Amino acid sequence: SADAEMAAFGEAAPYLRKSEKERIEAQNKPFDAKTSVFVVHPKESFVKGTIQSKESGKVTVKTEAGEIFSMNPPKYDKIEDMAMMTHLH
Repeated sequence: SADAEMAAFGEAAPYLRKSEKERIEAQNKPFDAKTSVFVVHPKESFVKGTIQSKESGKVTVKTEAGEIFSMNPPKYDKIEDMAMMTHLH
C-alpha cells in the first residue's frame, strides 16, 4: 500500500507526498505550459513567472529578471519519480 511505502520516510513522509485532495486540486488547476516558467533569482534560487510577451528573441516575464526555465504543471509537485516530469533543471 502507499502508506506502507511512505512509512520508510518517517516524520518526513507528510512533506513528500500531497494529500489526495491536494493532488486533485493540482490536476484541476489551470496551467499553460507555454507561459509558465521559472526565473533565476539571486536570493530565492528560482521564482515562478508568467511570460507576458515574446518579440525578436526577447521575452517579457511577470516577475524579477533572470534566466528562464520551463515550468512543470502543478500535478508534478512532490512527484516521487522525477523521470515522469516534463522538464528537469
